[in-house]
Amino acid sequence: MEQNLDLLRQDLVAEPMRIAAHSDMPFAIFRYSPEEEFQLRKRLRLLAYSLSENHGRKVAFLSISRLVWGIVRRFEGTDYLFKTESIRGFQAAEEHINRLLSSEDYRPIADEVLERIKGFDHDRDIVFLVRAGGFAPFIYRCSSLLDGLHRRTKVPVILFYPGSAEAGTDLKFFDLPSEANLGVYNYRVKIYGVDK
Repeated sequence: MEQNLDLLRQDLVAEPMRIAAHSDMPFAIFRYSPEEEFQLRKRLRLLAYSLSENHGRKVAFLSISRLVWGIVRRFEGTDYLFKTESIRGFQAAEEHINRLLSSEDYRPIADEVLERIKGFDHDRDIVFLVRAGGFAPFIYRCSSLLDGLHRRTKVPVILFYPGSAEAGTDLKFFDLPSEANLGVYNYRVKIYGVDK
């Protein structure tokens, strides 16, 4: 993890920034083992401090988990969610949250991220999307969030992805079975923490 964080740091401070090959998609994924969650959180605070003090880059942390639960509370509420789960089961509850995060009738999560970073300066600000466990186990695809941001912001976004690397850039979210169909499919995004 340390080596990959150092690579990420080098790319974030490079001129021009090297996290993405396409200017309309200034995103990257940083893959780490779920067991490294707490260690990563500490390291990211240090990285953010270093970027600010040594390179004038301001890092904003956005917790996916907090965004998800905020949307759940705003639309239908947790009582409705718990009732859905008790009557129709866990999968129905996940589908309900997915609908809240996907449908224009509620609050697409990409729109929520864009609202939070409105006014950010892409030459100075960087977004760290953390706590992706808010999408677990099968609520929403991380890659769908990045797709929803495509061509809608120039602010660099790093999504911190708990999981394992399969062949190439195929990832398993929280090491869940691949039949769950939660692997990353957008190969245009640079991924740190996978063997090339």
